[in-house]
Amino acid sequence: MTKNYPTVSEDYKKAVEKCKRKLRGFIAEKNCAPLMLRIAWHSAGTYDVKTKTGGPFGTMRLAAEQAHSANNGLDIAVRLLEPFKEQFPTISYADLYQLAGVVGVEVTGGPDIPFHPGRDDKAEPPQEGRLPDAKQGLYFF
Repeated sequence: MTKNYPTVSEDYKKAVEKCKRKLRGFIAEKNCAPLMLRIAWHSAGTYDVKTKTGGPFGTMRLAAEQAHSANNGLDIAVRLLEPFKEQFPTISYADLYQLAGVVGVEVTGGPDIPFHPGRDDKAEPPQEGRLPDAKQGLYFF
């Protein structure tokens, strides 16, 4: 089974590559890879396979999602990434947050992770409590 990824323009791909290079230096210099991986995970971890809702749609930028208890401290990541959004305004917040997570893994010696851009930003965050909870065990899923 093959996956279908969104189609983006060549200009968008070039912006993503340029942003990735700049993120690599920034994340290494600021030693903030764990925080970048966390924002990527908390964005993507809200996806519900049953309802096909939630997921990495850039809603972490919204105060309502930052207020979710599990997201405590992620406002710092949002603030750190905002200059990149200003420098690359065509890149969605959704792609930016996931790209930061990818780069966070790579700069700490992890594998190169293929990045497929094309996520759209949404205006409403998912409901609180969508992240998997270790206390729930496998039955949570």
